Amino acid sequence: MWTFVLSYLISVPLGIAKAVREGSRFDTISTAFVLVGFAIPGFVLGVFLIVLFAGGTFWDVFPLRGLTSDNWAELAWPARVRDYLWHLTLPLTCLVIGSFAEMTMLTKNTFIEEIRRQYVLVARAKGLSQSRVLWKHVFRNALIPIVTGFPAAFVSAFFSGALLIESLFSLDGLGLLSYESAIRRDYPVVLGSLFLFTLVGLVVKLVSDVTYVIVDPRLQFGAAAK
Repeated sequence: MWTFVLSYLISVPLGIAKAVREGSRFDTISTAFVLVGFAIPGFVLGVFLIVLFAGGTFWDVFPLRGLTSDNWAELAWPARVRDYLWHLTLPLTCLVIGSFAEMTMLTKNTFIEEIRRQYVLVARAKGLSQSRVLWKHVFRNALIPIVTGFPAAFVSAFFSGALLIESLFSLDGLGLLSYESAIRRDYPVVLGSLFLFTLVGLVVKLVSDVTYVIVDPRLQFGAAAK
């Protein structure tokens, strides 16, 4: 969940900023960083972060394993939240860096395509400001491809490299649970996890369709065929 939310919170604003500044130094440098992050496997990045920041060789800044500390139950609620987020920093970094590149480039290309359309030129000719044209007219139309990719991005957050990251940081996640259950031939757990993944995919697909209608009012589920 955190991987999915952070990926969208980073990729959509970054893609919009790249589209507005197309061809600038910011666009070139950010594209290089995005592609490098996309090319580095999450597992390799996790090993590097452990060696660098988790007491492997250099600094012992972040915890090496688990979602919480041993004394988590004894901490106050603010301290519990800080401890939980502190444990999630390295795993989330590994998962987010490789997952938001595709959405960033999709957002950028979609906004560039919409900015070049005729209705944007008409809106500018009427004297509308750049921010008003971007957020009131371009943004809503550019959201359609992003919303369409919502289910795939959400479900991939459960599968793409999560098993390796969970194993590397000793996290009790669904991917690791499914893998260990398959190795132990624990068929009830395997079928239960498969059912859960399928249910999540169906629910997210339904949410995507509803959001699609909200973004594009021209679509109507209950429209009668003529």
